Amino acid sequence: RTRVTDIAQRVAKLKWKWARVGSKVLEWRPRTGKRSVGRRPTRWMDDIKRFAGSRWKQAAQDRGFRNSLQKTYVQQWTSNG
Repeated sequence: RTRVTDIAQRVAKLKWKWARVGSKVLEWRPRTGKRSVGRRPTRWMDDIKRFAGSRWKQAAQDRGFRNSLQKTYVQQWTSNG
């Protein structure tokens, strides 16, 4: 494995763990460039919401459910970027 893959997996795992901690952190917007007019900036929680559903905050509080989704989320996040 390359170091890039290892770093991407680590970032995805940490991001998933932060979903439990607080929504303020996840509302941070990465500065990845300009968005077209009328399109809101992307947020960290957008892909978590896409993966875990609209009730992701409740899902993040359930340890068993969160741990079962973590591995799948990390694989998806590293393959899609």
